[in-house]
Amino acid sequence: MIKARPMVAALVAIALLASACGDDEGDEPAATDAPAAAPDADAEDATAEAPAEPADEAAAAADSSDPIRIPLHNWSSQLVGAEVVGGILEEAGFSVEYVPSDSQVVYQSMCDGDIELVHEVWEGAFGVAFQEQVDKGCVLDWATHNAVTREEWWYPIYVEEQCPGLPDWEALNACAHLFATAETGDKGRFLGGPVDWLKGDEERVEGLGMNFEVINAGSAATLWAELDAASADNTPIVLFNWTPNFVEAVYEGRFIEFPTFEDACRTDPAWGINSELTHDCGNPADGYLKTGVGEHFPEKWPTAAAIMQRMDFTNPMLAAMAAAVDVDGKEASEAAQEWLAANEDLWRGWIAG
Repeated sequence: MIKARPMVAALVAIALLASACGDDEGDEPAATDAPAAAPDADAEDATAEAPAEPADEAAAAADSSDPIRIPLHNWSSQLVGAEVVGGILEEAGFSVEYVPSDSQVVYQSMCDGDIELVHEVWEGAFGVAFQEQVDKGCVLDWATHNAVTREEWWYPIYVEEQCPGLPDWEALNACAHLFATAETGDKGRFLGGPVDWLKGDEERVEGLGMNFEVINAGSAATLWAELDAASADNTPIVLFNWTPNFVEAVYEGRFIEFPTFEDACRTDPAWGINSELTHDCGNPADGYLKTGVGEHFPEKWPTAAAIMQRMDFTNPMLAAMAAAVDVDGKEASEAAQEWLAANEDLWRGWIAG
């Protein structure tokens, strides 16, 4: 993965959650008319000397022993977070498998029983695909994180000197020529995220009549490499960005302000400034970040399902996970282990409830 220029990411402030404990109930023995057999002395000694079963393993005993399959997507906070989630579930006594998965198709995969959970459902990028399966009943809207998200066109702050009127979208469109490249001719280039993020950028360009062409980056790393290169000599660039992310701690910049989002913008051509086309608006400015699970997850792994409802990521947590990879150059697995070590009291509280 290509790294951005090394800089120090902000430390993550985390409030510790209080832990509580639950009761274990045993089954009543079956009634019988036969007299009870005398206990075997050797058996009594063996029972007395046997170590107690760990509480987290006992809790998981009522759950399925099948592995819980967690998807791996193509952005850093998700890759780190997936192994954080997996590490927590493993500590609670569960088996975990990681499965590379398309970030849009994953919700259908949950319906098909191939993936058990998704811990980073971003409203702007995946809300439509997620809600479609929730409405079918095969995916459950399981929890909402504390984190508030935004996914939008974004520019580094120096571009304001070259294009007065920013961050207004009409000012950007008037300056489209500044962003033109050999690839886009006389149109400005908008560097979008990977195609499978399905941001609707082409529809927006058409709906708002913008003089831009959308060029999709192959990965998040490509976005940051291009931003880094452009910032080195103040070359105008407008690209897809999101928050929480490490970028805000490294580069000063702003999101483009498009017409305010409403659900009807995506479906009703009559809504908005273009009466013939949809997507004539921006993305949600205060989007959700959710956890979704397959419809059978709570029945098959009730203890894990309870843990997933208590699991709550914040903006600083996700930004730090991304920075560990994109700024510090760590592998996702290494960053996850460091996060787990630094936040043990927090996630053990999620396990204990």
